[in-house]
Amino acid sequence: MGTVVDDAASVEFHAFFERHYAELARLANLLTGEPDAADDLAADALLALWHRWDRVRAADRPAAYARGVVAHLARTRIRAAVRERRRITLFWSQRADRTEDPDVAGAVDVQEALRRLPFRKRACVVLRHAFDLSEKDTALALGISVGTVKSQTSKGMAELKRLLGADGAAVRMHAGALPAGGAGGRDR
Repeated sequence: MGTVVDDAASVEFHAFFERHYAELARLANLLTGEPDAADDLAADALLALWHRWDRVRAADRPAAYARGVVAHLARTRIRAAVRERRRITLFWSQRADRTEDPDVAGAVDVQEALRRLPFRKRACVVLRHAFDLSEKDTALALGISVGTVKSQTSKGMAELKRLLGADGAAVRMHAGALPAGGAGGRDR
């Protein structure tokens, strides 16, 4: 049986969980491009938050802290996947029947293009445009400077425009592929 403080913290955490779980899972999905892993990453992040709940709830922006934890876990997962792919590539590199230039130009959409961006650019674009965070909030979530957010977001959007079409119409047209907030990240 818990104390009154433990019960109050538990109720507060449960409310935080209910309010932010879907957002954190959506963020994980956009950062990793793996819908099946998104729920696991969000759950892992919330478990980590629960273990440090006294510190998290005392933070100025607990949701920003939570997004930072998700971003860190996503980055770790992506790095592990890259290492695994490299091991598999080395193992299978002896095979002569590789495809050199697959034709994928007709099947690109915003989520596929996002997956092609390096993690930091992808994270900045997703947080700024899909989650409509300010540059400052994005910097806090990722643990980087506001200047880095500005440059990475700009470079990421330019890369998306290049991947989706030179005029950028495809980015605007497919903004619906980015959940909540579309493509209009504003400074606040």
